[in-house]
Amino acid sequence: MSDLQSKYILQTAGFDARFPNTNQTRHCFQNYTDYFKCIAAKGEDYAPCKQFKRAYNSLCPNEWIAKWDEQRENGTFPASLEP
Repeated sequence: MSDLQSKYILQTAGFDARFPNTNQTRHCFQNYTDYFKCIAAKGEDYAPCKQFKRAYNSLCPNEWIAKWDEQRENGTFPASLEP
C-alpha cells in the first residue's frame, strides 16, 4: 500500500433510513444543518459533529456548500441553525 493510500481513507455517507430514496438532496441539506447545530451546541472539537461534516462533504456538491457558507455569513441562510 502506498503512503498516499495509508494517509487518506475515502468513505461515503452511510445509509440513513430517513432518506431511503436515491435522491440525496434532502440528506445533504440535513447533514449540513445538523453539523452547524451540533457545533453551536457542543463546539467544533466535539467528535460526533465531524460525522455530519464528512457526510455533507460527501453528499453535497461543492457549489452548494459554498453558497450555503456565504448565506450563513450574510445571515440569509434559509434554515435555523440554533441547537
